[in-house]
Amino acid sequence: MNSSNSQEGIGQYIQRQLQWRYAAKIFDKTRSIAQVDWNVLADSLRLAPSSFGLQPWHFVVVQSSDLRQKLAEAAPMNRQKFETASHIVILARLKTIKVEYIDSFIKHIAETREVPPSALEEYRNMIVDVTQAMSDQDQVQWITRQTYIALGNLLTTAALIGIDTCAMEGIDPIKFDGILDLSKTDYVTVVAAALGYRSTQDEMQFAKKVRFPSEQIFTMA
Repeated sequence: MNSSNSQEGIGQYIQRQLQWRYAAKIFDKTRSIAQVDWNVLADSLRLAPSSFGLQPWHFVVVQSSDLRQKLAEAAPMNRQKFETASHIVILARLKTIKVEYIDSFIKHIAETREVPPSALEEYRNMIVDVTQAMSDQDQVQWITRQTYIALGNLLTTAALIGIDTCAMEGIDPIKFDGILDLSKTDYVTVVAAALGYRSTQDEMQFAKKVRFPSEQIFTMA
């Protein structure tokens, strides 16, 4: 928490920021996210949880104005966001979980924790058994869900540090893959996120947040 909220409890601060956030429709083109804040946002993606810790994703931070324009043209429903946001992040997923990827992940764990790979053999075999038993369709759904966990981490972290966001599914993943050369990789586009600071012209920021009451969405079993 920064000095402006040091007098309130962390729980109250989180509630206030979650109430404050909304899906920004227009960003302030004159404001850019500071590097120190971007580092926090980047870490929210890098440190996001995933099943088995596999991190089956890749994040493309679109900095080129030329690429941004091409993406905007490929996503007319979200064009304003691509043209006004400070940062655009494309969240991509692995096409499939291959045994080779699992082995590289296990190798990385062994190196990071300074243990022999043999000590992780049971864990490695469990991951292989679970992922390779899935059908192709089930794998796609499973990997996609992991990627959305990272998106949620990004949106929440941004709200906590006072940065606006908008998740964008109204895009053409195949066109995006072509524009970003992802079609030449092991990854495919899932969803995009725009980040920056809300424009005073965005009237949605003044709309009351609409959520169902707690008693409708929670069951205490």
